[in-house]
Amino acid sequence: MKYSILKKSLLTVAAAGMLASCGSGFTIVSPPIENIDSTPIKTTELTEDQAHNWKDYDLVTDTIPGMSVNKAYNEILQGRMGETVVVAVIDSGIDIEHEDLDGVIWTNEDEIPGNGIDDDKNGYIDDVHGWNFLGNIVDENLEYERIVRDQAMLPADIVAKAQKEYDEKVEQASQSKARYEQILQQINQSDATIQKHLGKEKYTKEEVAAIKSEDEAVVNAQRTLNFFFGQGLDSVEEAQETLNGLITDAADLMNGAKLKTNYREDAMPGNSPYSYTVGEIWGDNQYSGPDPKKADAFHGTHVAGIIASERNNGLGVNGVANNAKIMVLRAVSTGDEYDKDVAAAIRYAADNGAKIINGSFGKYHSSNPEWVWDAIKYAEKKDVLFVNAAGNDATNTDTKQVYPQDQKLAGEEISGNFLTVGALAPKYGSDMVASFSNYGKVSVDVFAPGVQVYSTAPLNEYRNASGTSMASPAVAGVAAVIRSQFPKLSAQEVKEVIMESGLMTAANVNVAGNTTPFSDISASGKMANLYNALILASKK
Repeated sequence: MKYSILKKSLLTVAAAGMLASCGSGFTIVSPPIENIDSTPIKTTELTEDQAHNWKDYDLVTDTIPGMSVNKAYNEILQGRMGETVVVAVIDSGIDIEHEDLDGVIWTNEDEIPGNGIDDDKNGYIDDVHGWNFLGNIVDENLEYERIVRDQAMLPADIVAKAQKEYDEKVEQASQSKARYEQILQQINQSDATIQKHLGKEKYTKEEVAAIKSEDEAVVNAQRTLNFFFGQGLDSVEEAQETLNGLITDAADLMNGAKLKTNYREDAMPGNSPYSYTVGEIWGDNQYSGPDPKKADAFHGTHVAGIIASERNNGLGVNGVANNAKIMVLRAVSTGDEYDKDVAAAIRYAADNGAKIINGSFGKYHSSNPEWVWDAIKYAEKKDVLFVNAAGNDATNTDTKQVYPQDQKLAGEEISGNFLTVGALAPKYGSDMVASFSNYGKVSVDVFAPGVQVYSTAPLNEYRNASGTSMASPAVAGVAAVIRSQFPKLSAQEVKEVIMESGLMTAANVNVAGNTTPFSDISASGKMANLYNALILASKK
């Protein structure tokens, strides 16, 4: 689940061999919440504005399966700020100085910045905007690799599951490496052909798309690059970098290098991932991580912008929530997160005023899931809603366990404050579910925009990104608006409002290579919708 969607696309391409030959008191008067099956399918391309803001559009009015955010602000929320809601973002770190985020970052008013004293006596020194539980860790192994490496310290059943996956990955690595190298060679050859044709080293995807040539080599190169641009690439360099990384990863699996690394021990000696006591303190207040260029903080910065980037300030994008503050909790590296970091981050959020937690991360192995489950239940007692990304492997999580989750497979939920979100694409109809999105009639609760979502990136930049990692904060933003306008509603009631008020459809959709009713891939069978959520919340 840690792979970017670009990596996921390249993995799919390699596997298929596709390139071998090529509560507040106001009443809302509105139409009823109803089925939208009569809505026509949009046949025209999205405009630039629509593409950048499609999560905000309305399905009925615009034939784009967004969350009716613009409609909600125009027809319901004008002049209504509500109460400020703190949203904790457990992620890779956030660029708190970003021009579109600097006004929405949570500040711990009880802490005096930079004095080296725990002024508020919460155990964390100078935690002005949150906390970094990773220290200087950026790179990290996947959980199954760590379990195999550290198997002597772990239960046999956990080790056996991890060892099975590790052995399968090693077996696949040689073949995968050869395919990645073949794809990279094809991209390099196409890049050289296009450079020669255009007479320059750097070019845009628009320039490639505009090429008119009868030269077969140029046409084939154009077709190859257009394919990859269609996977969300912004440049050839991005594809080359990603493929080189995949080749290195495959080689490391083949030679056992993954089992020789211990990033946590190197960065935080003695801070064992398999020992955790509630109240234990580690880490620092580097909110964007150790890289001065803040590259490590892209994911968290993008997520934060979807939730709450400053609205109507003439910059970048509008976040879903207009009165939210982002608490920064860095606990997610380039590999799989550690259970103790996630558990501690959840408890920090619950203890320091967060009403919503966004968790755009996940994994399929866990050495100590009970720590996270206990933290989720603790957050429930503190009336905190946890909004969770479903995952990006086109997997039915009713039958394959994913962490974090508030249940074992399709079993009984351990809490009522945990909301899991799958991803939608910006086209209503059979292809509206993101091809990568996990799903589950029991384990996934609702779907929301998660393909090519435009949001904040470090150093005052803006970029598209895809994943359930983007769908989750979209819904966290909806939850923040509801909790702002209706502060008497509990976390569980907010979850129920979001699930019950979503848009329904009887359409069949493509999911993991099969056609299935949209209503059968989540517990609610619905698409999150801010406008309808406000209507329903007003009636609670």
